[in-house]
Amino acid sequence: MSAPKRKKKIKRQQAQNREYQQLAKQHRPPVPVLRNVAVAWVVGGLICVIGQALMNMYIKLGFKPEQAGGPTAATLIFVTALLTGLGVFDKLGQFAGAGTAVPVTGFANSVVSAAMEFKREGLVLGVGAKMFALAGPVIVYGAVTAFFIGVIKAILEYVG
Repeated sequence: MSAPKRKKKIKRQQAQNREYQQLAKQHRPPVPVLRNVAVAWVVGGLICVIGQALMNMYIKLGFKPEQAGGPTAATLIFVTALLTGLGVFDKLGQFAGAGTAVPVTGFANSVVSAAMEFKREGLVLGVGAKMFALAGPVIVYGAVTAFFIGVIKAILEYVG
């Protein structure tokens, strides 16, 4: 095929792609942004309220307030992992959207979901290798950010 024919074919394909995109845009249902924001805010807030209630419970059980965060996070992680395994957390995520991405619960859900998806590939090459496929970048960037914030804090304390 000659160069001018190829250019015509490419232009025709680009025109068809633009036409398809416009057609798809016309038939796409409207996104209920306000509803999505409200539901995400309420569900995320409820998860945080549950976390605070757990923390208060651990404080009443004898933990010092500064030590109650560990068992609180562990409980939230365990419950989220269990609900993900049972398929309940995914339904909640479909309803609440970003509201379920509260850091601890969103992280637990991403790890368990990946582990469940790749379990048929085996424990080592499936679950072990791909469990942190979604959560790995969060861990890396979280650790790097924490390092730089620690360095900045140390410099500011040294200077001040």
